[in-house]
Amino acid sequence: MGSISQGRWLRYGALVAFGIGFGYVEAAVVHYLRLALGSQLVYDAPVRGVYLDLGIIRFVEPVRTLLIEPDLARAETVREAATILMLAAVAVLAGRRFWHGVAAFFVAFTVWDLTYYLFLRVLTGWPTSLTDTDVFFLIPVPWLGPVATAVVASAVVLAISSWGYLRRAAWEVRSTP
Repeated sequence: MGSISQGRWLRYGALVAFGIGFGYVEAAVVHYLRLALGSQLVYDAPVRGVYLDLGIIRFVEPVRTLLIEPDLARAETVREAATILMLAAVAVLAGRRFWHGVAAFFVAFTVWDLTYYLFLRVLTGWPTSLTDTDVFFLIPVPWLGPVATAVVASAVVLAISSWGYLRRAAWEVRSTP
């Protein structure tokens, strides 16, 4: 195993470790929100309109924010944006070139997403099944769908992005003519 191979696996392992740690942090935040808000946390809020319904995911306009308190809803939306910013920063550090960084982003993102559901199940007992409805994201509008959508999509994207990140060509230094 040469230094390129060792470095490749070390960085990949760091991306996975970041995703696992971040998945736990995300699950803990949701756990805290559920404990603090109790019945104020509304997952099945009435919907004013559906922007796009793909069957496995819906982009909706709720009648009111999913978090009853508007200030908390704004803070949660900004927290989600900060999450993407942090994942992007890690990807820049882990990627050698643009597409390599994109693969790094999706490795970290999908590990984060998968371990979020795992740790949320450990901490709260939820989701009880892959058919439970979840709010995947709030930006730019709430995204709703069964947990299975997120799990299957993340597993597929993790496999593809791992291949893209680990393949030898992504790590070789290109010579300029």
